[in-house]
Amino acid sequence: MPRKTGLGHQDFETVRRTNNFYVDKTEFIREWWEANDVVTLITRPRRFGKTLNMSMLEKFFSVKYAERGELFEGLSIWQKEEYRKLQGTYPVIFLSFAAVKETTYDQARKRICGIIEQFYNRCGFLLEGDLLNEKEKNNFRDISADMEGHIAAISLQLLSEYLSRYYGKRVIILLDEYDTPMQEAYVNGYWEEMVSFIRVLFNATFKTNPSLERAVMTGITRISKESIFSDLNHLKVVTTTSEQYAECFGFTEIEVFAALEEYDLSDRKEEVKEWYDGFTFGTKEDIYNPWSVLNYLAERKAGTYWANTSSNSLAGDLIREGNKNVKLEFETLMQGGSIVTLVDEQIVYSQLPMKKDAIWSFLLAAGYLKVEKREFMEQSGNYQYRLSLTNREVRIMFGNMILDWFEGADDYYNDFIKALLLGDVKAMNHYMNKVALTTFSYFDTGTKASEAEPERFYHGFVLGLMVELSDRYILTSNRESGFGRYDVVLEPRKKEDDAMILEFKVQDTEDEKELKDTVKAALAQIKEKNYAASLLEKGVPRERIRSYGFAFQGKTVRIGTDGKE
Repeated sequence: MPRKTGLGHQDFETVRRTNNFYVDKTEFIREWWEANDVVTLITRPRRFGKTLNMSMLEKFFSVKYAERGELFEGLSIWQKEEYRKLQGTYPVIFLSFAAVKETTYDQARKRICGIIEQFYNRCGFLLEGDLLNEKEKNNFRDISADMEGHIAAISLQLLSEYLSRYYGKRVIILLDEYDTPMQEAYVNGYWEEMVSFIRVLFNATFKTNPSLERAVMTGITRISKESIFSDLNHLKVVTTTSEQYAECFGFTEIEVFAALEEYDLSDRKEEVKEWYDGFTFGTKEDIYNPWSVLNYLAERKAGTYWANTSSNSLAGDLIREGNKNVKLEFETLMQGGSIVTLVDEQIVYSQLPMKKDAIWSFLLAAGYLKVEKREFMEQSGNYQYRLSLTNREVRIMFGNMILDWFEGADDYYNDFIKALLLGDVKAMNHYMNKVALTTFSYFDTGTKASEAEPERFYHGFVLGLMVELSDRYILTSNRESGFGRYDVVLEPRKKEDDAMILEFKVQDTEDEKELKDTVKAALAQIKEKNYAASLLEKGVPRERIRSYGFAFQGKTVRIGTDGKE
């Protein structure tokens, strides 16, 4: 009989006690302990078992779980006698910042301090007797959600000292989702304040802490050293491109296929592989998303389980607000292609809106992209990566995200698509202007509406076309054909559908007095540059090729075709 597939369990004891489905990852304990690094930072995408592994470390090392070896019986780590003796022998401080998602700095700081206060409350036994002197007891009681900054900064260092004194051993500190407050700070505009607070907290906790035995931090991204890790010179960083702990997070293909057999789903291997495979850690390929696999086992059907577990708003904003080149490369990814780029795994949040390499680095760390090839560039000393979308689930997620860009104008957008397919230029003009008026500034990066770039809008619009018409058309953009590079070509998948060429132009008021002149210029360019050449080469009859010129002036759009407007 297969094990239970209860979802959402992140506590190791609960998973083991209730016989929930569990893939043995206890080799992580041995690998980490034998690595002997003082402070280890491990980054993995969300829902990849980080919290469960941290809970596993807590249950293995914590003195509170001494004599609880039954939790590890039958697992890999319990086969080694030296580790059976190690279990339950250290004081452990285990905290999580996963819930720190406030929209203001004061509230976020208060939440973090409240989390520290909660752990202090669980250590109230330290106030008994004379282990602590009166001043230390007063310091202990001063810990609260509203404590002053200088107290918060040393709060974990002091608790480490008190626990070390009580148990006669230095402490192990586990901090899960360390970067959640930082991402929220970036999104909500209080980055600098949060950086200052976290930097001094981390310095006191992880560097100048004589009571620290070892520590592990987990998160999705590796925040740049200059931001919060400037004082942690001894930090061991393990990212998705590192070889260390490659099989400790996520499921390997062997583990997934074994699970499918356990649940009598062995005939579904190819479907599961298409939907949920694709992650690469170090050189270890064929890593599967565990959350989606668990949901698949429970529901016995494919779906966008991982993609729907939390907001993808930052990823969406970076692409939506990105410039023309970002959107063009994203079009390539959405069509199943790959891009070549440098990757800087130290995420500098302030650079995300400006550097496309930073965007792709963030999406790689978050699990939306996978590494197909890595090549060392001797001249620069950097690695160049070939990246593609991770799997079908991610591609569907981004498709839904793109269509959400037109929320509020979705009726107009759908009507525009219908008019385009029918070749109704009058209706196209009407609905396209409604869409532009509603969503134009939404594609901008926060500048004044009058300064918004039309390219940001229409390349986002092109991505929408790509998703909406993918069943009927192969959409390509910015490709060479004839004597130039066209903006958009829609190649029909069925012979009975017309092909379409779309050329976008912003009005040049010096040469084009009215928008209709800009439309004529766009249509003339299609003809003069012979953009139809690639379609003709593929056997599309010239009479089945429609040309459209799109002219932009601010939020106003005018569309014409073959001399008609």
